[in-house]
Amino acid sequence: MYETLKNTLDKLNNNSHYRVIKEFDKKDKKYIYIDEKKLLNLSSNNYLGFADNESISKNFLNNAKEIYSFGSASARLLTGTLPIYNELEQLISHLFNKEKTLIFNSGYHANVGINSSLADKGDVIFSDKLNHASIIDGMKLSQGKFFRYQHNDMDSLERLIKRERNNFKNAFIVSESVFSMDGDIADIEKLVELKEKYNCILILDEAHAFGVFGSKGLGVCEKLNLIDKVDLIIGTFGKAIGSMGAFVTGNKILIEYLINKARSFIFSTALPPINIAFSKWIIENELPKTYEKRQKMLELGQKLGSQSHIIPVIIGSNKDTVDLCNVLFHNGYFTLPIRPPTVPEGTSRLRLSLTTEIEFNDIEKLIKIISPYINKSNLTK
Repeated sequence: MYETLKNTLDKLNNNSHYRVIKEFDKKDKKYIYIDEKKLLNLSSNNYLGFADNESISKNFLNNAKEIYSFGSASARLLTGTLPIYNELEQLISHLFNKEKTLIFNSGYHANVGINSSLADKGDVIFSDKLNHASIIDGMKLSQGKFFRYQHNDMDSLERLIKRERNNFKNAFIVSESVFSMDGDIADIEKLVELKEKYNCILILDEAHAFGVFGSKGLGVCEKLNLIDKVDLIIGTFGKAIGSMGAFVTGNKILIEYLINKARSFIFSTALPPINIAFSKWIIENELPKTYEKRQKMLELGQKLGSQSHIIPVIIGSNKDTVDLCNVLFHNGYFTLPIRPPTVPEGTSRLRLSLTTEIEFNDIEKLIKIISPYINKSNLTK
């Protein structure tokens, strides 16, 4: 067996597909340090700069209502639900004007749990072809049937629904709002139209939009005034909020069904209370201050040819992408190669993630370095 595994690893290495865990000295605002080398960090989900912010952390601890434990040692359905969990869930429900909210340990836990439990035998899921791996894994674990429509192609989706909807009892449409690897935005208006036309339940993952889009930072649905039209909205605390965990908010019956059926919720130890309290603190006290900074970040993303703060730079081959990352490293930029199966074969890329601290003059040199390597990209040259 070990020889087989080693052969697989050797093959990955020979194809520039081998992954290693990066070790860092420290992170400081928009910079990251490796072996004492200072690099502009373009591979972070810390979009608003809250994570690792010493001032915010001290402010949170100084104003905390109580001393929160650093461990929970129990699942939520046992002894893992202290008042702070209910307070955060009620806060999310209030912000989205939804009936009920459930916290999961991560976005992966949420998507796997939701998609594996809601679709039963005789049900169907229609999923965007470029949805996150956590959504795909959840669908594979479900007892329902699933179909993947062409990325952000509403005609493709409608053709599938017309062909298959009447063959199933319950139908679900699942999409990201801001796609994590391409930075483009789903046609949510059309998704709502199709879910109403064909009697489907719409599930929208706002992981990369929560904390970034909308006047309150609730996501693309808030920006488009469509929150009430989406049955289940998923968001994370581990990206723009700078904490840990995720949530799903929506119809009370759907949420209570997840409490009873989502295995990734039922059988996971609850997040530490201090993480829950910190997420609540950020959403109440820090997120409301960020509107202008968020707009500036999104404007920079648009200037670079994206619909969001995520800019894909598609190179093509694994080796060229890895080589480019090494070139950028020696020029003061930290980027990571995104390769299959995270993205389709032949579309290996850099995924540049903006934060509110990054300005255009930070990346002017990077654009000049990247230009000769580009095969197909949104990046402005």
